[in-house]
Amino acid sequence: MPRTGAGASDLGPGSAGDARVIGDHAPERAVVAASAVVTGGGMDFSDSLPGTAVREVKEETGLDVEITGLVGTYSDPRHISEYSDGEVRRQFNVCFTARVTGGTVATSDESTEIRFVAPSDLGALPMHHTQRLRIQHYVERRPTPYLG
Repeated sequence: MPRTGAGASDLGPGSAGDARVIGDHAPERAVVAASAVVTGGGMDFSDSLPGTAVREVKEETGLDVEITGLVGTYSDPRHISEYSDGEVRRQFNVCFTARVTGGTVATSDESTEIRFVAPSDLGALPMHHTQRLRIQHYVERRPTPYLG
């Protein structure tokens, strides 16, 4: 059964014009090990999409967030994730914007490093092209959500 994913590109500390992206490293995910990823994860049956993004950000970063908008929907049939535990998934993601409302930055069993990164520093980060596309759309502050 396909599992829907929700992620949040996070408007971190700073002025409204100081867009920042929060990322994590997922050690159990061989395909993205040692690369930057947008925080997110699978939706439980009892969750809404925005609720999933809020929960996943809290679980992976320790931060409380409020969803503020929609970056877009992402479903590339060529993007297949193979995890080190043998699980294989086809990527489908709904990416939201959010603002930090509380909490304390902390890693979890799903992250080894968490940091805010200025848009000018994003090019140097290793990441999957699908993650880079979501972040690019967030930084561009597109007037309408991406549908793809």
